[in-house]
Amino acid sequence: QVQLVESGGGLVRPGGSLTLSCKVSGITFSEYAMKWYRQAPGKERELVAIIMKRGITNYADSVKDRFTISRDNAKSTVYLQMNNVKPEDTAVYYCNLPSFDYWGQGTQVSVSS
Repeated sequence: QVQLVESGGGLVRPGGSLTLSCKVSGITFSEYAMKWYRQAPGKERELVAIIMKRGITNYADSVKDRFTISRDNAKSTVYLQMNNVKPEDTAVYYCNLPSFDYWGQGTQVSVSS
């Protein structure tokens, strides 16, 4: 049974940092690409970042140079390091296993002073 469990969300001030984690079980993690999405209130879910199984990454323009996606295959975990956050980064963040379209439960990130 495949499970994705996010953690690390919370309230952060503008300009601050936060790291999200997504622990994956039930698959050979190292063999699959992983994605982070987010959904702000009243908006559609949008792709934030992707990391391929060999570590190649790509980002939405809105987070490029501020967010970093990474993976630890030994821990079956994908991370999203969020730096210099802005109020418009406020959203529920989801990790996604695109090969099987599995999703985590989401973790709330709120950016406010």
